[in-house]
Amino acid sequence: MLRIGASLDLDTVLNEVVKSARALTGARYGAIATIDETGVPQDFVSSGFTEEEHRNMVEWSDGPKLFSFIRDLSKPLRLPDLPAYTRSLGYSIDFMLPTTSKTFQGTPMHHRGIHVGNFYLLDKDGGEQFTDADEEVLLLFATQAAAAIAHARAYSDERRARADLEALIETSPVGVAVFDTTGGNPVSFNREAKRLVESLCLSGQRLEQLLEVMTCRFADGREISLAKLPITAVLTNAETMRAEEIELSVPDGRSVTTLINVTPIRAENDTPLSVVVTMQDLAQLKELERMRAEFLSMVSHELRAPLTSIKGSAATALRRPRNFAPAEIEQFFRIIEEQADRMDSLIRDLLDAGRIEAGMLSVAPAPSEVTYLLDQARTTFLSSGSRHRVDIDSPPDLPRVMADQERILQVLNNLLSNAARHSPESSTIRVAAAREGVHVAITVSDDGHGLAPDQLTKLFRKYVRNGERGVGGGLGLGICKGLVEAHGGRIRAESEGPGRGARFTFTLPAAVEANPAPTGEERSRTAARHDGGERMRILVVDDDPETLRFVRDALGEAGYAPLVAGNHEELEYVIEMQKPALVLLDLMLQGVDGIELMERIPRLAEVPVIFISGYGRDETVARALDAGAEDYIVKPFSPTELVARVRAALRRRTEPELFRLGDLAIDYERRQVSVGGRPVALTATEYDLLRALSLGAGRVLTYETLLRQVWNGRSSDARIVRSYVKRLRRELGDDARRPTYILTELRVGYRMPDPDDVLPSR
Repeated sequence: MLRIGASLDLDTVLNEVVKSARALTGARYGAIATIDETGVPQDFVSSGFTEEEHRNMVEWSDGPKLFSFIRDLSKPLRLPDLPAYTRSLGYSIDFMLPTTSKTFQGTPMHHRGIHVGNFYLLDKDGGEQFTDADEEVLLLFATQAAAAIAHARAYSDERRARADLEALIETSPVGVAVFDTTGGNPVSFNREAKRLVESLCLSGQRLEQLLEVMTCRFADGREISLAKLPITAVLTNAETMRAEEIELSVPDGRSVTTLINVTPIRAENDTPLSVVVTMQDLAQLKELERMRAEFLSMVSHELRAPLTSIKGSAATALRRPRNFAPAEIEQFFRIIEEQADRMDSLIRDLLDAGRIEAGMLSVAPAPSEVTYLLDQARTTFLSSGSRHRVDIDSPPDLPRVMADQERILQVLNNLLSNAARHSPESSTIRVAAAREGVHVAITVSDDGHGLAPDQLTKLFRKYVRNGERGVGGGLGLGICKGLVEAHGGRIRAESEGPGRGARFTFTLPAAVEANPAPTGEERSRTAARHDGGERMRILVVDDDPETLRFVRDALGEAGYAPLVAGNHEELEYVIEMQKPALVLLDLMLQGVDGIELMERIPRLAEVPVIFISGYGRDETVARALDAGAEDYIVKPFSPTELVARVRAALRRRTEPELFRLGDLAIDYERRQVSVGGRPVALTATEYDLLRALSLGAGRVLTYETLLRQVWNGRSSDARIVRSYVKRLRRELGDDARRPTYILTELRVGYRMPDPDDVLPSR
């Protein structure tokens, strides 16, 4: 018991409990499983088992179910035959038992009414059963183990809470120092407190030495020299202090102004044990006040300039000197109007800045054309007298954006003015728009001064210092940030360094419209659908997982419905059930050639097939095309090429409503054939042969291909094809010696001329 209570480490405690219980009961094996407050297993400690046996128990799939059953027992359980008992519950643990172990005893562990786990002992020496005395030992150890577990958990929780508190204090932006009231010694300083105080230390000087020479000057003029009044005397009083502005200084004149709070920590008898001092550096607040003063000064200057022009022009016009012509007087009024507009713009910017800080800025977005916004902004910017050239690059298929047009024009004008202000007059300002997922990104670029990387994060602050770009972007960029974020977008600045220009990019959400104008991408997706609107299924057969994933993603992005298969064994079944519009087939599959598959599976003749392969030799491509393939793509290929070839193959194989070749006309929908307006009666096989030849017009269809497409591979005799072609020519009135409709490719097959080509003369 002493050994068990000597440690608060949970693993050590549990191992000691199990070993001691085994020694006193003669059990060969023991285990403890702990649970948390909700009954979820936490720790599992075993003794006597090998590592492999322990791992088997932990990884046993039925373990949680059996554990849940035993866990919920309300009293100890003693068994003479554990395997038989578990089999009666529907489980079998014979394969997990290390020996012919049968005897078992176990009990739940409770501490102050809380269930903390279960304790098990297995296989008593000599194969004997566990006794009542063994059960008493088990219960005794279970009670001690439960208490040890509770104490270890409480200790662990306390350590974790202490660590969290220490981390919170250490990373706090407020300095925290703790002093011992008995000796006046500092107990701890967090990082911010060290930064504040160490700025007053000389090289090699300790904090204790600094306290001996430090002077505290209060806001009301009082001074306390810690050299004359020791820190112990100050701390012994243990007075509470709240938000006192104190200047800490050393004899050489260095000082730090802080906002200090003092809180004593007292014992039960009200004796002060320690004092907690928090210190907040007021330098940042003073800097903020200084920047606000500069901001007000800048605003006053900006407002005073147009006001001076207005006052001067108005005074001159009112005096109406006799030598002023009416046109000159009109010019003064024009100046008054322009400067009044400028003042109005400045005041609106100030009001917007206030609304942004207060979180009260509102916008009214509506679907808007990006091109219109960019053109309007350029026109407004150039009409203000700027000499910069503005180039716009906007793709024609950009979606509309959700934008409050007046506000976004304000953003664009601010960005254009900012670019003009920091770049030469002869330079070009570039404005570009592009799709970024569900947003549209608009970028304004210049070739001006550029910025250092550490200045980019400060650009959208409204306060400035000496008018420098990079220390603060001023009111305009701050308003841009607020307006863009009010639309649900983001704004960022980029620069490759000083002298290399800057880029400002902001995003706007793309508009979701019921019937938007189709973009180029959407037009491609339309081609990927049947007339009924259902996505075309494309079957991809390849044993390379990377290729399957690449092709699937490319087809899915293009609007098709990809079906993927890693082997060819169920290819015929998949084609029959899914009815794909096209098959992408790997040339070299596991144990089979793709061309052989086309010859073995008749259903492949019913759909266009495109081979994908890493082999690009001419004879291989020719062999695949001769077998009836629609196309052949050599790896590696881009998603764009893949989708374009699929689209082209589907377009070629799409059955038209009517086929015309000279006098020959085929109505596919009605299955009617006529020559020169005269109906031609054909058998079902003759019509299927004519249909296959017409759909492949312009290409040679081999005997093998026609046998697969028309006779479904039921025969391999080319004489059947020749016989039916002869009968078909006779029905169409086609001369075999000088054919017009069905041309012979000697020892290969047949072809029909492309209707777009000039017909050969009879």
